[in-house]
Amino acid sequence: GLPLYMHTNMALKDYQLNPLSSILRIARAGETFSGNLPGEDWTVFQPNHSTFVPLAQARSQHDDIADGNGPHTTVVQDIGKFDGIQRVIFGNGFGFWLHKLLFLDAISFLSHGKLSLPLQRYLLIDIDDIFVAERGSRMMTHDVQALLEAQQQFRKLIHGFRFNLGFSGKFYHRGSHEENNGDDMLLSHAHEFWWFCHMWSHSQPHLYDNVTLLETEMRLNKEFAKKHRIQTDSGYSVAPHHSGVYPIHEPLYDAWKKVWNIRVTSTEEYPHLRPARLRRGFVHRNIMVLPRQTCGLYTHTIFLERYPGGREKLDRSIHGGDLFYLFVYNPINIFMTHLSNYGNDRLSLYTFESVLKFIKCWTNLKLSTIPPLQLAEKYFQMYPDETDPIWMNPCEDKRHLSIWSSSKSCEQLPKFLVIGPQKTGTTALYTFLTLHPTIASNHPSPDTFEEVQFFNGKNYYKGLDWYQSFFPAPKNGSAPFLFEKSANYFDGELVPQRAHALLPRAKLVTILISPTKRAYSWYQHQRSHGDAVALNYSFYDVITANDHSPKQLRELRNRCLNPGLYAQHLERWLSFYPPQQLMIIDGEELKSDPVRVMNKLQTFLAITPFFDYSGSLRFDPHKGFFCKVLSQSNRTKCLGQGKGRLYPPMDIRAEKFLKAYYLSHNVALSKLFNNLRQPQPHWLKEDLSRG
Repeated sequence: GLPLYMHTNMALKDYQLNPLSSILRIARAGETFSGNLPGEDWTVFQPNHSTFVPLAQARSQHDDIADGNGPHTTVVQDIGKFDGIQRVIFGNGFGFWLHKLLFLDAISFLSHGKLSLPLQRYLLIDIDDIFVAERGSRMMTHDVQALLEAQQQFRKLIHGFRFNLGFSGKFYHRGSHEENNGDDMLLSHAHEFWWFCHMWSHSQPHLYDNVTLLETEMRLNKEFAKKHRIQTDSGYSVAPHHSGVYPIHEPLYDAWKKVWNIRVTSTEEYPHLRPARLRRGFVHRNIMVLPRQTCGLYTHTIFLERYPGGREKLDRSIHGGDLFYLFVYNPINIFMTHLSNYGNDRLSLYTFESVLKFIKCWTNLKLSTIPPLQLAEKYFQMYPDETDPIWMNPCEDKRHLSIWSSSKSCEQLPKFLVIGPQKTGTTALYTFLTLHPTIASNHPSPDTFEEVQFFNGKNYYKGLDWYQSFFPAPKNGSAPFLFEKSANYFDGELVPQRAHALLPRAKLVTILISPTKRAYSWYQHQRSHGDAVALNYSFYDVITANDHSPKQLRELRNRCLNPGLYAQHLERWLSFYPPQQLMIIDGEELKSDPVRVMNKLQTFLAITPFFDYSGSLRFDPHKGFFCKVLSQSNRTKCLGQGKGRLYPPMDIRAEKFLKAYYLSHNVALSKLFNNLRQPQPHWLKEDLSRG
């Protein structure tokens, strides 16, 4: 073992860091954290070798221990002299706030800086609801003076600091005489702050479906700003109550761009309010949306003695608690405060002055404030992966539902998806489904026929409103059983995550045939549509193309081969959806006995009424597959000429190549069927027996 003695179950107090330690990076030594440490289960270390260097020490709460009341080592650094291994050993967990800092520094040190947080921090303190607060809770002249003085003091701790004021001009001079004087004093010092627009009447944008009314509200606020020489070019805005920012209300984004040329906003609602540590940013229609943080102060928290949980709770958040660690963990923070937090007891000034002093005392963090547009650009430089949004289902979050337009409904979203893959019979299934009296598909897309193709490409960035526009709205309180079929969803890498975010309760339907047959069918499909690569290269040349082949040839190869990696793609779907929400249809059975398949599908979907397909589908000997029966003439109507066509026999070399190529994937698919306790289709057994 290590030459290190330990004493356990200690009660300690008065914590100090070793200022000579080479580990300290974020944490700063020099002060004593006075008072009792949490718990009575601390372990302290007594080294017996020069390899150990104290990192943190504390004293016992009791004077009668054997070693006296000298400092005891609670965190020790092993520099590796004994066994060549460097390590940091903690005598307690992370319930004590300083241990979290030391843990971050230890990871940075032991990884030689590869796992390190930057020391630079950017913050923006927004003051919402300027002029809006109720009479008796607004700022008076002495409060404005305190705000100006605090801004000067904060600049000593935060490079370039300015408060950022959000205003609703309609409520100017709506307070008492003293409060109206406070309004005037704010405006007389307008040039000393940054400013951003709220709505003129502080109304919630999602209540406006008419973009013209929204524009009128914004223009009134802009005219007020010009009249009083308030900044109008910040490019930043925040909607009251975060309404319309997320979930997206498209008229808000339209009006913002047209009236204010907004390029940046912020919200606490993406993807959800809680947990706060998971808030993220995204970009929609070239407007950058940043995560916004609360600091425990709301419009009603104006007196310290009435703070929920008391002053002790607020101080815990400041002194190593939630507010402090927002600065530690987040390189960029936008804090939401309100006008009422700067009058009365000035809780906001107390809170930020306290936390800034605490940060200065215990960390080496460097604080700066930059304008919102620069802040947004820096944020997405740090987090480029957050550019793409994730559209969540508003009906799965009560807060989101409360700030979503009442003209919208989650009933205007599909209850199941037919996800493909292509060339397995999805169009036939689509046709059969539309025969059901209560099932309805999306409206056809002018670009992709019956497919919307929302989750797998550029259409996703058009937003939820665009997607919902393809589905019929509920009438008289009832909605059809909606579905969407997009056959290229099956193998899209981002599709399962995106689909589950918006449609977590939706059921999934996929159709599988032999991947060899599917690959050949796709090649022939491309030939029939005049694809130059398919016309100029044989099927064997396409599927055996290497990574040095021309780009277009490689792309066709990938579209032939990749969708057939069935197990790989299904596992991706099953990492988001439970197995009971997935139905795998045997494409050969759909072709030979569609009535039986449709009956099983209706049971899976739990749809009523149960529709009898036996009178609506009939085998057409000329086409060689089942077609729908026209009720008026009793004749059949089949799919177009491009469906069900006969192809020339596959080159034997290509067939052998594909059987070898798909063998391991088919084995994985067989295991997946067994794990799902589903029978294996006949074609899979046949492919494996030939492999």
